[in-house]
Amino acid sequence: MKLISVNAGLPREVAWNGKTATTSIWKDPVSGPVRVSRLNIEGDRQSDLSVHGGPDKAVYVYPSEHYAAWRRELPGVELPWGAFGENFTTEGLSEEFRIGDRLHIGSAEFAVTQPRLPCYKLAIRFGRTDMVKKFMKSGRNGFYLAVTREGEVQSGDPIEVIARAEDSLSITDIVRLYTSESANRDMLGRAARLSGLPQSWRDYFRERSGGA
Repeated sequence: MKLISVNAGLPREVAWNGKTATTSIWKDPVSGPVRVSRLNIEGDRQSDLSVHGGPDKAVYVYPSEHYAAWRRELPGVELPWGAFGENFTTEGLSEEFRIGDRLHIGSAEFAVTQPRLPCYKLAIRFGRTDMVKKFMKSGRNGFYLAVTREGEVQSGDPIEVIARAEDSLSITDIVRLYTSESANRDMLGRAARLSGLPQSWRDYFRERSGGA
């Protein structure tokens, strides 16, 4: 497993549906060592902190393996690394990793926290009103990392699993609970008790499970 690309971007204003939106979804690959802090990576900044960023969403990961499928589904669309707004484009990681799994990259350490649920800014990035729906249907969500030890990373760094959260749920499980398996009370109860899942998600699943 390794880090294929480190990507960063700053807020920009773009026109969308007759209005102006501020977004940081455009990310470009960064060369050389990049500092990783508790809230983001060097040279990167989130636009709307009410829904983006924070310690549980410090770094967004997207597996490079997903790009081949998107190139088939989006013919003619340019898809450089970072096209989905990810900070880390990776090889060997997937949505089968579990909430709470811990990773070592460069001199930094991370914990898997939650899947990405895209907002309308993904549609802006691709110029397609159906992109959010396509993204969710694909199951290729990617996921967020919390930074448990600050440090430096760079493209080409190996990714090491420090610890597995064996009794946890995978990113795929969480997405399915949010969508197609939203009535599975047993799984909802398990998700509500996951210490590695952000409190907002746990509260949501606890309410859906009836307080189980």
